[in-house]
Amino acid sequence: MLIERIAVVGAGQMGSGIAQVAAQAGIEVVLADATAELARDGAGRVGAALAKLVEKGKMTPGDRSALLARIKPAETLDGCARAQLLIEAVVEDEGAKRDLFRRVDGLLAPEAILASNTSSISITRLAAATRRPERFVGMHFMNPPPVMQLVEIVRGLATSDATYRAVTELARRFGKTAVTSKDRPGFIVNRILIPLLNEACFGLEEGLASAEDLDAAVKLGLNHPMGPLALADFIGLDTCLSIAEVLHRELGDDKYRPAPILRQYVAAGWLGRKTGRGFYSYA
Repeated sequence: MLIERIAVVGAGQMGSGIAQVAAQAGIEVVLADATAELARDGAGRVGAALAKLVEKGKMTPGDRSALLARIKPAETLDGCARAQLLIEAVVEDEGAKRDLFRRVDGLLAPEAILASNTSSISITRLAAATRRPERFVGMHFMNPPPVMQLVEIVRGLATSDATYRAVTELARRFGKTAVTSKDRPGFIVNRILIPLLNEACFGLEEGLASAEDLDAAVKLGLNHPMGPLALADFIGLDTCLSIAEVLHRELGDDKYRPAPILRQYVAAGWLGRKTGRGFYSYA
């Protein structure tokens, strides 16, 4: 199956980034969200990112215009009806995702593929909300999608070989490296990453070191490009907490329990870069 028409639902940082990646590959993209205004905001976010590339001489104005012309903000979810593949990139909440997939399942053609960009939620459970579990798959992009080279392809219990091959080939057309994960909590990357970030939270809470020293130690001692607390701020502390809760609940091991300080910061609304405050201040 050659995929030429894509819909992305969720026009935030991840969804708009996925739309940009698809448009760069020459694919027509419909970008949708809860409102037409949010969808337009997402397209505007792509335009702003591309403008920076033009300023740096990495893209011509003509190429920017051509790319943006391939991204169509949707007035309503009905605008996604012709998509051969719909990628969901809404909030990391199982109920919200299942509700969305129930709606689009009746909207798209029977042969269309549904994919979730979830960081940790069971693909099998999400697929069960639809009448096409064999055409349902996980397609987890890393943040930010235009920069990061990895896509995790997650096969649910019923995901067909044809669906798996179609999205794996698409990821390669995007210029990404695709890895395959079983449908297990956190998949590959977050199964390893979130315990690292969470342990840094415990270290901060216990007074092991300051946030700056914890990050510097990991960054320089392990040759990581970013320290764990700064990375948690970049991802969003609410997202980190959600994934940690999934790991803790579904794997049943106390080593995955979220650090109290992480819960406290989320309760305070200190979610990281997107709110201007997390483990660091971004004011």
